[in-house]
Amino acid sequence: MSAAIALLLKLLKKGAEADIYLTMWGNRRSVLKIRKKKEYRNEVLDARIRSTRTVREARMMSEVKSFGTSTPIVYFVDPKKFEIYMQFVKGPVVRDLPDRKIITLCEKIGAVVGTLHKNGVMHGDLTTSNFILAGKKLVILDFGLSQRTERTEDQAIDLRLFKEVLNSAHVGIVEKAWASFLKGYGRAAGTAARERVISQVRVIEGRGRYANVV
Repeated sequence: MSAAIALLLKLLKKGAEADIYLTMWGNRRSVLKIRKKKEYRNEVLDARIRSTRTVREARMMSEVKSFGTSTPIVYFVDPKKFEIYMQFVKGPVVRDLPDRKIITLCEKIGAVVGTLHKNGVMHGDLTTSNFILAGKKLVILDFGLSQRTERTEDQAIDLRLFKEVLNSAHVGIVEKAWASFLKGYGRAAGTAARERVISQVRVIEGRGRYANVV
């Protein structure tokens, strides 16, 4: 990386899978996501995995817009450098908002997730840190672990993860936030689908790998 390019990068987040930078794309502020090398993997295999996941993430972020889900605009994808340049979305992440606001927004989050599931998409990393409130619009981030699937088990894993996040990061409002989420999820996915997925969440909890937190 040249010194000139480095000056345009500001690290926003270091993650296990990727680092996120604030930079420029043309004359617009942009977010750059660079998927990181895993030293424990065979070098050729690692490059193939990172390239595939980079392309899949960018494609998924664009595809979900077709059914009304708000995601950052993808500006450019470089599968050889494992990079995605995307729109910088201004606004607070839901995690940092007041409790009362989070409870209200959980209904909208549930509706977003229900819409994804209804259209055969599993997000894979549902946290309150991956939603930005941009004005009145809720924007969902980070499709790095997303996949096409209609399996109830996969949908239940999505819900279970969000439930765990509420219990760890928002323990004081977990019950109200979870109820709000399920209300929105049922509105988008349908009551029957919601009950089917919730039933599977209980099965997952009953396996002993997770604690029943609500």
